[in-house]
Amino acid sequence: MIVAALDIGGTKIAVGLVNEQGHLIAKEVMPTSAEAGLQNSLDRIGAAIRKMQQAQQVSIEGLGIACTGPVDPLTGSLSAANAFLPGWEGFGLVNGLRKQFDLPIAIENDADAAALAEGRWGAGKDSEVFLYVTVSTGIGSGLIIHQRLFRGVDGAHPEMGHHTVDPNGPACFCGAHGCWEVMASGPAMLRWFQQEAAGLSQYAQVQNAADICALAQAGDELAAKCVEREGTYLGLGIANLITLFTPNLIALGGGVMRSWPLFKDRVELIVRQNCGLVPHEKTRIELASLGSDVNLLGAGQAWFHRYHSK
Repeated sequence: MIVAALDIGGTKIAVGLVNEQGHLIAKEVMPTSAEAGLQNSLDRIGAAIRKMQQAQQVSIEGLGIACTGPVDPLTGSLSAANAFLPGWEGFGLVNGLRKQFDLPIAIENDADAAALAEGRWGAGKDSEVFLYVTVSTGIGSGLIIHQRLFRGVDGAHPEMGHHTVDPNGPACFCGAHGCWEVMASGPAMLRWFQQEAAGLSQYAQVQNAADICALAQAGDELAAKCVEREGTYLGLGIANLITLFTPNLIALGGGVMRSWPLFKDRVELIVRQNCGLVPHEKTRIELASLGSDVNLLGAGQAWFHRYHSK
């Protein structure tokens, strides 16, 4: 059984074919070009899927979508609060694709989709309660309980990346001050580092969290302080999730977590200091296992989870 999978982000769209064993059979990446309008992207997506079907000589059972920002998984529409795809807010993404493909379609927030993939085919496949957390440009998460995706009221995706870890921290677009994302995402690391390094010419080439981590590994003192700060706020957020959900496993993905060894000891210390009422030592904290295609695989698993779960 094969489904078409779409990973829709603010800058790029990945289109692929995924089978029920979690194998990516084909893949194509294109710019999102949200400013060109939703229909433009739908037409390019449709053409890419049909091209893959012809090249692979396969039929597809349905379409799964992993989409950035708030989406309504029940209606298939983008939330009016979806700021990541300007001009698409409130549009019916699923209905638009149904005009091209008379097939069942499932859509999930990209973090939920990635959690479904890791929970079925990756790090969390043997966990009764599993949390996936991605730390990159933002912080996203998905919660899987007994192989089922947790949803809130009206099917809403809980925004765990936007719980407050420092009420005196900077304002976030979500409305909070000092939420986890604004304190511990990749841009949060860069913002703090640049403030501390203002006027120091030796840091003029530092452009992202990866650059900071590389400096820390090389022994730079300021970068090491930034990494320690990141470990503290990353640890506070993880500690809160452990206290709230006591999962078997938290799997960490996203670009910032490529430098996980730099943060690991600090995170584990913060967890021990803050999780005294739950058996935190039984929660494993590991890296996710499905790599850079996790969202695309998650889009496929979103379909299998909704229409073909056993």
